[in-house]
Amino acid sequence: MSSKCSNSLPTCGIEVLNSHNKISDDVNKESHYQSRLGWSTYQLFQALPISSLTSKFQAGGHVGEFIAKELLDTGKHSITALTRKGSKSKILEGVRVAEIDYEDPSTIVEALMGHEALIITLGGAAPPDQQSKLIQAAAEADVHWILPNEWSPDTAHEALLKDVPIFAPKANAREEIERTGGKCSYISVVTGFWYEWSLAIPAAYGCDFTDRTFTFFDDGEIKTSMSTWPQVGRAVARLLSLPVSPERDGKGECLEALKNKVIYVCSFTISQKDMFASALRATGTQESDWQIKYEPAQERFAAGSEAMKTGDRLGFAKMLYSRIFFSDGVGNFEASKGTMNKMLNLPGEDIDEATRAAVKRADTDPWS
Repeated sequence: MSSKCSNSLPTCGIEVLNSHNKISDDVNKESHYQSRLGWSTYQLFQALPISSLTSKFQAGGHVGEFIAKELLDTGKHSITALTRKGSKSKILEGVRVAEIDYEDPSTIVEALMGHEALIITLGGAAPPDQQSKLIQAAAEADVHWILPNEWSPDTAHEALLKDVPIFAPKANAREEIERTGGKCSYISVVTGFWYEWSLAIPAAYGCDFTDRTFTFFDDGEIKTSMSTWPQVGRAVARLLSLPVSPERDGKGECLEALKNKVIYVCSFTISQKDMFASALRATGTQESDWQIKYEPAQERFAAGSEAMKTGDRLGFAKMLYSRIFFSDGVGNFEASKGTMNKMLNLPGEDIDEATRAAVKRADTDPWS
């Protein structure tokens, strides 16, 4: 792969560290929301038509699959899947496979050589120093662009970072990339929480499809921005298909214009009341079939924060999600920051289709 910049990003490499499930190659309109990856890791290394681009995905078992598929679908990217030694992961057709060892950074550096971008999507079970190892390896391998492990609500919002310290590593990663002395630059992609994942977890958005209860935080009218997995995949593929530099007259969208910036994309900006209305349509039920509850968002946040001190996973979810429903609007980045949806030509999405995907997830283990 070429190490020089052309005007698009042609080849791409993926590293997939998958614990037990396969990456399906049949992600279509009917099934694309249903990931079967568990707590697995992807690393995508992509070289772009204008240069080489490396994308490193360590996904919490979900979003990496959709990013990989969308990158392949562009026909512009050649992808290499990096797997841990002995991995039995099944990889999408058309993806080259290479092995790395996190305890031997030289293997990561070697895998990243000749690539221009690195995308990091780390799962919740990933060791805390893993992203740093990737960033340092990228700098040594002269990888120009890093999309760090963002994929979350607006971690550039100081109030959110103050109240939810778990997001601090995201801001720290941006700072570490800047400390590479210009060897690497970042583009952080804020997506909000994943809708079909989150709606299926009762402790998250307050929706319990099994017991048919819905808990509204405050009055349920606060709007927050969020994304589906397919939309995240489309956003990344279209972002990395931009030219590195302006194509003519110093104008036009390009990666250079987004250097060391946080960008925002979403599927929709909706309230809990909007989610509930969609849930009724998706399940063919009426409001009278459900038990409705109300809980102050700040009280739910405080209770969740206290519960997570004992390792309560539900308490963690309550704390994490209730914060974006505070009246300060921290969750509505579409209103406060604007999005790149139009520039990336991202489609509008059918909330009911995404809700139906959440209903299916709720029938299994929504945490998987």
